[in-house]
Amino acid sequence: MSQYGSAVEYALHCLLYLVGSDRDTARSTRDIAEFQELSTDYVAKLFTRLQKAGLVTAIEGARGGFHLARAADDISVLDVVDAVEGHKPLFECREVRAKCALFDDDPPAWSGRGVCGIHAVMLKAEAAMRESLGQSTLAQLAGHVGKVVPEAHQRAARTWFEERQATRGRRARKGS
Repeated sequence: MSQYGSAVEYALHCLLYLVGSDRDTARSTRDIAEFQELSTDYVAKLFTRLQKAGLVTAIEGARGGFHLARAADDISVLDVVDAVEGHKPLFECREVRAKCALFDDDPPAWSGRGVCGIHAVMLKAEAAMRESLGQSTLAQLAGHVGKVVPEAHQRAARTWFEERQATRGRRARKGS
């Protein structure tokens, strides 16, 4: 069983579509969802969490949507993990060491003294993982994507989003 659900992965992918866009090119949750073939409601829920955490800002109006609330260099993967999943421990110690057939439901004081050695190892691992996630930024992820995804596909994706945004603006003016 994974520690973090797929929501973290989806949230990071969604945020990557905001990297490099300026305030005039906000992305709608509907467009981001359709581009990734996801439920619009699901993506909207992710963006609600991301907005509450201060990672994205909403822009109202027909051409509205979301943009990053701060520079991609200033948004860590840990920020996204905590926004989507909350801060939950890697390991939950059950104090198994105080349970033994020899204790007859009355464990001696020494059996629960101090931090369990297993729990200590897990706390150390969690601290290292959180430190690593804290040092990895959205900008670094975007840089990796930029190296892996062919430029033609990147251009096509930008054009797709730009056309969707322009269409939303025209539809809103026709309806007024």
